[in-house]
Amino acid sequence: MLTIGDRLPEFDLTAAVSLEKGKEFQNIRHNSYEGKWLVLFAWPMDFTFICPTEIAEFGRRARDFSERDAQVLGFSTDTHFVHLAWRKDHPDLRALPYPMLADTKRELSQALGILHKTDGVPLRATFVVDPQGIIRWVSVNDLSVGRSVDEVLRTLDALQTDELCPCNWKPGDAVLKVA
Repeated sequence: MLTIGDRLPEFDLTAAVSLEKGKEFQNIRHNSYEGKWLVLFAWPMDFTFICPTEIAEFGRRARDFSERDAQVLGFSTDTHFVHLAWRKDHPDLRALPYPMLADTKRELSQALGILHKTDGVPLRATFVVDPQGIIRWVSVNDLSVGRSVDEVLRTLDALQTDELCPCNWKPGDAVLKVA
């Protein structure tokens, strides 16, 4: 699995981005949001139970990420057509403000090293990538455990301070100073 200090792999994937007729899909590349922080998160499969709770929460918190100059990108190995169908079907996903990438060939999942060893679906992995394309934080959960969007935001805040942030640091808390 890729980790801290590794470069985000190159990718070019089709994404479901809208429910508007004729504007449903867009190609998204690894450098489509140049100069921004990326929050890239994977879920195992569409039309499941835990996944929409995470996907919807990232959507509800989109403004928080935008205020931090970060672009959220979510993905699974389902097709862009399945992503669109799920968005149409699930009320919490209809107005998602970020792309749902279709890693149908599993190229990004394999490059990141996050495919479940027996089920072949992406683990619940989250990567925070700095504007230079370097992975700065990784968190991976078992398939049965949803992630914390609050923790992703807290970690993004800490990374953006470019300071030494102690355990349980939150924005507004003191950072550590080396004497």
